[in-house]
Amino acid sequence: MAMWRKCFTIAMLLFAAPTSAQELVKIPVQIPAITPAVTPFAIARDRGYYRQEGLDVQLVVMPSAIGMQALLGGNVKFSTAGGAGLLPILRGAPVRFMFTTFSRPMFWLYSRPDLRTVESLKGKKVGVSSLGSGPDSLLRELLKKRGLEGGRDVAILAVGSGTARFFALQAGSVDAAMLSIPANLMAQEAGFRELVSFIEQEWIELQGTVNVTDQLLATDPGLVEKFIRATLKGFIHFRDQRARTIEILARFLRTKEDAVTKIYDLMRPSLTQDGIVSEEIQRKSLEHVIDRAGLKEPPRLDRIFDYSVAAKVRQELRAQEWKP
Repeated sequence: MAMWRKCFTIAMLLFAAPTSAQELVKIPVQIPAITPAVTPFAIARDRGYYRQEGLDVQLVVMPSAIGMQALLGGNVKFSTAGGAGLLPILRGAPVRFMFTTFSRPMFWLYSRPDLRTVESLKGKKVGVSSLGSGPDSLLRELLKKRGLEGGRDVAILAVGSGTARFFALQAGSVDAAMLSIPANLMAQEAGFRELVSFIEQEWIELQGTVNVTDQLLATDPGLVEKFIRATLKGFIHFRDQRARTIEILARFLRTKEDAVTKIYDLMRPSLTQDGIVSEEIQRKSLEHVIDRAGLKEPPRLDRIFDYSVAAKVRQELRAQEWKP
């Protein structure tokens, strides 16, 4: 727990929203890193959508596995754990997915230039953000399809989120790494080899999610609805306002706008339909974690996913003809 408290303190200093005369409810929200996957949350805060709902949202950086612990302990109100939230839920954690920004995995497997295939990773070390994370699960499933077992044939190391995996690859601490935006662009420029682009494959990975405990949903459904309404507004802004989104994203990522333009165009095709995914996508998102959860078959989808609030606020915004 000491680790998440440290993360919380640092993130509060960096990302606390400005205060105003109006009394706002402080809402700590876990994000895994300063990553494009959480762009709608950053936009909703930047554009004042959360404040319009009476919420002072503070984006708290901590690894997704620790974020799920903080969510269950009530130390954050919402988590954006994405695929990393599926394994704990399948093992019994009383948490639901209520909003999803992206349904395609925005991960790329990069390696040293001399390694040319996934099979060449046998006996090598591959970096992921954390064990049990979405990239970890995707990597293990990829290795399995190529006749390799993660943890036995290939060493899988937790080396950190964001660009930390690229720096581990660059330093030679690992032979390959599962990279997200913008680390994949950094690896490309540095001459590392792209082995797999997951976004171009038939993979499903939920990212930029809103994860909520059953307890909060039961005791304060109004808060959940307010948060999802504001987040959906941030989502719509991301989808429909390319130029303005690139400006916000450049500030959030502290990256030049020309690089952010490439990032935006890479991300855009992965967006879900208004934060909601179909039952088919829900089922597919579970495929690569069922075995790891020790289950022969998944539990009912409505035990894991609940997009009813997202559907309700979407209908309201459409009726209002709301535009960012």
